[in-house]
Amino acid sequence: MKNLLKRYKFFIVAVIAVGILTIFNANLGMKSFSIAAYSFKEMALVIPPVFVLLGLLDIWIPRQTMMKYMGEGSGIKGIILSIIIGSAAAGPLYGAFPVAAVFMKKGVKFSNILIFIGAWSTTKIPMLLFEVSALGSRFAIIRLLIDIPGIIIIAYLLSAFISKDEISKVYKNAEKL
Repeated sequence: MKNLLKRYKFFIVAVIAVGILTIFNANLGMKSFSIAAYSFKEMALVIPPVFVLLGLLDIWIPRQTMMKYMGEGSGIKGIILSIIIGSAAAGPLYGAFPVAAVFMKKGVKFSNILIFIGAWSTTKIPMLLFEVSALGSRFAIIRLLIDIPGIIIIAYLLSAFISKDEISKVYKNAEKL
């Protein structure tokens, strides 16, 4: 019981704080509860399909194949594949992290995982289509031409600045999931 309380202490403190807020300002407290309920509902609709796809990815694609195309020796094809997978993904950014954990289990290169997360957050195809229709194709293409090299540069800089020990700890933690 003590471990459970320790594990969820921030959640418990937040619920208590919102409860106290509701006592002093009922409208604001109820609004925060409704926002939290909406976020929970949205997450409950996104997470199950992501985990189904992860299960299929984990079973259908062998580790050797992932290492060949996205592992240490993958080079430019690993970068391109990371960008394509991240850009084609649907859902909010928090859906990318379970996918990244499976990629780690499959031996995907750390910089390719960072590129995948960066592509998921900035180069999604639906967002590109919206930008083309709302802001024009010139804007969308220029933003894409700036973002893709930026994502790659940031991924390689992070990979260079993070020690090999830290990266191996992250991979070991992913294996536990």
